[in-house]
Amino acid sequence: MAPVRSAFPEGAPCWADVQLPDVETGKRFYGDLFGWTFDEGAGAERGYYTAAYSEDRAVAALAPLFGGAGPAWTVHFAVRDAYATAARVTRSGGRVLTGPLSVGTAATMALVTDRDGGIFGLWQAGSDLGFEVAGEPGAYCWAELRVRDTARADAFYETVFSYAAGDAGDAGADGAGGAVGDTALPGDGNPRDGLRLWAPAGTVPSPATAVVGRRSSSGTPLTGGFLVHFGTAELEATTADALRLGGEIQVPAHPTGYGRVTVLADDQGALFALREV
Repeated sequence: MAPVRSAFPEGAPCWADVQLPDVETGKRFYGDLFGWTFDEGAGAERGYYTAAYSEDRAVAALAPLFGGAGPAWTVHFAVRDAYATAARVTRSGGRVLTGPLSVGTAATMALVTDRDGGIFGLWQAGSDLGFEVAGEPGAYCWAELRVRDTARADAFYETVFSYAAGDAGDAGADGAGGAVGDTALPGDGNPRDGLRLWAPAGTVPSPATAVVGRRSSSGTPLTGGFLVHFGTAELEATTADALRLGGEIQVPAHPTGYGRVTVLADDQGALFALREV
């Protein structure tokens, strides 16, 4: 995928960051795993936020853990108006944890939860659009939410982001468009069962237009929020590197309509997925 040069559509993931007990340890893990480099980090006024780069292009960030939550990746969604979207979150049964607040001229941001406590971010872009590259090895390529109560999740997210929505069925069997991830767990049957595609308002949901997915889960999901996927050209080699660095496999490699996927925990317990691209 080409470098990002224009604003992301409403409701599209535009940034991802991870909160960790030890940011320096996180830099060693992800730097070795993906070849990321890092800036010197912001000061206390920005929560000691450290940006990560792949070939000098911004791909993610690391931050110290705060509050009672454990280590976790958070996906941030592009919005035109962070204040109006935050109000929709609360009207729909979610909560606003922080913000909205302006980060200089870069963006206006908020951290919120859905009705079940799953954390995600709102990102109203100013000079900072978010990801400078996506869909490549070492960069973000997809995010997916697994839930038991699909009607509850659909009502919330489709109201908050005005998504055009449709069930995938067999629509993505040939991998057309390459936009959609497919993290079915072994034993769930057809890997596309229960996958709902969310596309920006005004579009027809399809593998080519979808910006995020929701999948049904018969058991307790691994994570209460969106699972961020990073691309890799060599799934086995990257997985082996993650294990060497202290990570653990949560869901072994399995085939999907869009390349094989492995779900991992980093060496501090934050979950993420690798997907062949």
